[in-house]
Formats: sequence, structure tokens, C-alpha cells
Amino acid sequence: MKPTSFASLTTTLNTLTPYVGVWTSAEANHLLRRTTFGCNAEQVQEVVDLGLQVSLNRLFSEQPRPDPPLNYSYPDDPYVAIGDTWVDAPYVNRQQVRNHRNRSLAGWQVLTILEEGISIREKLTLFWNNHFSVANVNDPKFVYRYISLLRENAWGNARDLIKAIIIDPAMLRFLNGNQNAAASPNENFARELLELYTIGKGPLAGPGDYTNYTEDDVREIARALTGWRDRGYLSATEEVSVGAIFRPGRHDQGNKQLSHRFNDQIITNAGDQEYKTVVDIIFQQREVARFLCRKLYRWFVYYEIDQTTEENIIEPLAQHLIDHDFEIKPALMLLLGSQHFFDVLNRGPMIKNPYDFSLGLFKQNKVALPKDNLRVYYDFAVQLYGFIATMDMAYFTPPSVAGWKAYYQEPVYYRIWINSSTLRPRMLLTDVFATVGFRLPGNNRIQIDVFEMVAQLSQPNDPNVLIQELAERFFPQPLIEEQRTGLKEILIPGLPDFEWTVEYNLFLEDPGNNEIRASVELKLRTLLQKMLSLPEYYLS
Repeated sequence: MKPTSFASLTTTLNTLTPYVGVWTSAEANHLLRRTTFGCNAEQVQEVVDLGLQVSLNRLFSEQPRPDPPLNYSYPDDPYVAIGDTWVDAPYVNRQQVRNHRNRSLAGWQVLTILEEGISIREKLTLFWNNHFSVANVNDPKFVYRYISLLRENAWGNARDLIKAIIIDPAMLRFLNGNQNAAASPNENFARELLELYTIGKGPLAGPGDYTNYTEDDVREIARALTGWRDRGYLSATEEVSVGAIFRPGRHDQGNKQLSHRFNDQIITNAGDQEYKTVVDIIFQQREVARFLCRKLYRWFVYYEIDQTTEENIIEPLAQHLIDHDFEIKPALMLLLGSQHFFDVLNRGPMIKNPYDFSLGLFKQNKVALPKDNLRVYYDFAVQLYGFIATMDMAYFTPPSVAGWKAYYQEPVYYRIWINSSTLRPRMLLTDVFATVGFRLPGNNRIQIDVFEMVAQLSQPNDPNVLIQELAERFFPQPLIEEQRTGLKEILIPGLPDFEWTVEYNLFLEDPGNNEIRASVELKLRTLLQKMLSLPEYYLS
């Protein structure tokens, strides 16, 4: 058989050619790290057994909608009993009820991710939350509807999702679409629709001309989007539900003349359907597909898009997106199943965002959650939500209309996640996770069972195998010999390997022996703490 040349191998890795390499736990881990918020050993083995193509189908298989968030601890809500959902309930004592519902929503989102299983849905929901950034919408019912819209359309049609976002009540409030009227057009949403959501500016070509659109286009599209209002904001009555309503008298019924960037097309009055015409016209531009594919690439592969990547990955991926009528699933299936995605250079260069970093701890190690106690279950998730926010990532509230800087701020991108303020809570989280665990109300504690952690390994009584298999679980790239030797010193300081084998086997023979049990547990917790503190754990 003729050997593969380096040049031909490089060419293959820089294309969307289907992956045909080995399929081991390393490849399965890489796929699950990038498409979920963490995976345990059983899920990795399941993906290994399924193979790549079936695993991709599994990631994109339809999932039941998560049960809605609940009133988990507020007894003074006359409309919602503890254990019932509040998503359609009116408000009373607005500030107190709103505060509780916001906490419930935050906890519910964390729990939804922790229970995601083998599915790309939650990773894509956060992607769209970053893409269609919404903040300062202080009605949790609005935010619940908004995030549900993103989740339900996670890998569906991008054009249809944008049409739905235009009249989403949370977005109408966030970017002043509810103030956009014929008598006083508000250009906020029209500008972001073009710059951030669909096509991007492109290089400045002249005064008011950004290559992909012009200032005149912003103005005319704003006119076309007039007339929409949100409904049900902080409503105190059951009769007024959350939604959007079109007011014909507030809509600009004149013709809207677009620029040469959109082939001088004219948008004629179409009333409450006119916003769809706007989106259809924008999506006629090929640059929309490129723009969306670049954002997907930076989310799932790497931030650097050089000329080679642009030509060999982004361009054919954009064509694939167009060929499939802007359905996200086929494009992502192509990307995630490619030689390029599994290139060793794309394994590990991404710094985990705070949700990947934090929730992955619990998911990788199958930490048992207190599901039998609603209040403790939610309290744990609410606390975790708040702690992740100290790492500069509060779900539902990206810091700007452009989303989180790690996905667009040149030249540092993902490195933005790590600084003097955010490193400390990351380190604290892994230290507490590995050692004392998390205190919760009612003398409850969530703590990893390190004996269960190593029982899943093939030979936990062999220190080399134990460290190797934990390293495969936690790190995207192999450790060097000096690191493995240093970690082994925690289990058998200055001693031969068989000493750990003897001690661990003694524990297995007599797990009720508190002295042996305590010694083994301390070494395992210290080993886990050290492994989670390595820089490699911060990478995906």
C-alpha cells in the first residue's frame, strides 16, 4: 500500500472530507467535549460502540422538551403552588415573585444542562443565546419563552429562527423593536439584524457603505419592521399572556428602497408579514451563509480562521448550508464528521467557557444530585449558576449585544475567559469539588464519590492505568511523562507501584475498615484535586 505523503495528509485534514481514522475513546471524548457540556465514562463508551455516524445521529436526535421551571420554595405565590410551574402565571407582589421566578429560571437552566445526556441541543441553545444576545429583560416569563424558542429551533432552519426572533417579545424589548413605529422609526434592531445576526458589516467601502449593506439599508429595514409590540410584560392578570402583537397603525406602509448591496430591491407594504420579506431578501446574499458558518466554526472548532480555513472549510460549509436551505443540522453534521474536526491540532486549543468548565465537573464524574428534594435540588443549581457568573458567564445575559467577547474579540478570543478575577473561582470550584464538596440547606452535601469514580476504570489497582484513564477522561491531549510521574507520587510517594495495588486491594477486601478507607480516599481526592488544577483541564 502506498504511504500517505505529508502533503496529501495535510490537504485531507484541511477539508471537510469525512473522518476515516481510528475510532477510540480519544475521538469520542473530543466529539462529546465539543458538542455537550461534559460526558461520563459510560457515555464515552457508548459513543465508541456506536461509531461516528450513528453517534452524530444520536447527538441530533429529537429530545422531549424539558419540563418547565417550578416554584421550588416560595409559598406566598397565590397563583402557583410549590411544585407547580409559573411560566403562564400572572404576577402578584411583583418584585418578590419576580425575584423567585428569576432564581427558579436560573436553577432550571443549570439542571437542564446537567440532565442533557448525549445531545447537542443545549450546546446549540447557548450558541444561539450568544448569537441573539438578550439582556435587561426583567420578566422571567419573557426570558423563558425566548430560551425555549432557541432550544426548539436549535438545529433547525436559521432563516426561520431569525424570523421568529424578530417578533420574540424579549427581543422586541431588548432592542427597542416595541418602540419602532412609522412616526419615529427605531433603528436598533435593524442594525443588529444586519451587523450581528445575518450578514456582518464587511470592510468599509465608502461613507455609510460597509460592503455587505449600507446605512440606507439599516434605515429602510427599520421602516419595514415597524408596528410590532410585546404583550404581557409583568402582567398581573391571567387574560394577558406573553406574546407579540402587530399594530397596523404603527406600521410604515410606504415602499422601502434598498441599496445596490441588495440589488436595489423594493420592499412593498405587506403588513404583519413584511418582516419575513426582509429576512428572505437578506438571505439571498451568499455572505449570510459564510457569516453563520464562521460563527459555528468558532463555537465548535477554533477561533482562528485563516485563508486556508476560509477557502477549504468555511466556503464549502456555507455552500452546504445554502444547498440545504439554511438548515443547521446538515451543516454541523458535515463539520463535526470531518477529518478537519478530528485533526489532532483541533483537540485541546479551546479554553473551556465557564459552563463547560463547571458543569463538566459534575457530568464527567456522574455526581449524584438530590432529585428527591425539590428545594435542595434547585438551591444547588441556583448557587452553581451564581458561582459560574463570577467567572464572567451569566446564562441569559451576555455582556453586550454582540455576546461574550471570547467568541468575537480579536486577537485573544477564548483567552478572555482566564484573568486574575475569573481564575480564582475556577480554582476554588475544582478544589471544593475534589475535597469537601458543596454544603446545601438542611445539612445536605453534594460530594463526588471517588471510590465510584475509580470503580469505573479498567484496573484501578494499577496506579499507571488509573492515572492514564482519568487523564483520558479529563484532558484533550496526553500528559507528558513528568506529569504522570508527579501524579503517581500522590498515590505512592517514593514507593514501588505494587504498594498502591496492595493498599487498594486491601480496601476492596475490607471496605468497612475506616483506617484503610480513609487513607485510600485521601490519596484519591488529592490526586483528583491535582489533576483538576492542571492547565490541561481548562482546555477542550
